[in-house]
Amino acid sequence: MTFMQEDAGQGPTPDLFAELYPELRQLAHSRLRKSEPITLLDTTSLVHEAYLRVVRAGKQDLTDRSHFRAYVAHVMRSIVVDLVRQRRAQRRGGDQERVTLDTGELDSNRPEEDQIIRVNDALDELATVDERLVKVVEMRYFGGMSELEIAEGLGVNERTVRRDWEKARILLASALK
Repeated sequence: MTFMQEDAGQGPTPDLFAELYPELRQLAHSRLRKSEPITLLDTTSLVHEAYLRVVRAGKQDLTDRSHFRAYVAHVMRSIVVDLVRQRRAQRRGGDQERVTLDTGELDSNRPEEDQIIRVNDALDELATVDERLVKVVEMRYFGGMSELEIAEGLGVNERTVRRDWEKARILLASALK
């Protein structure tokens, strides 16, 4: 069976997503487990939004299940970060006229939202140093993939994945302090 099917050059077909839907729901659930109170997204909404973004992107080079899951993990990270940024902008009034109030509580950010933005920014900074480290973090943390699945997706061995994970954790911890 060919993993990627094309529908008149439009990228992944709905059949592919239907086949992988239970796996995508599990991936979304694991991603939202820690941030659901922050994002107010549910599993189904995250999967459907990921589907729409993947179809719009027309990604043609997803050659196997590991590559597909890695890409969807990246998309899910993007969705959660975009949602947090959008909520923060709305809370600050968006394009409405600004009025300064003398109370710090109204403008205070939720620490969980700050953490999501800080992690995303740290990952973006880490990508300038080593893109593979970011992929390992996305695949493991955002995608819930095992070391073996990550190794297959990246074309490296499991030992390299373990080293990359440790290196990424150290660099991210340092960047987040």
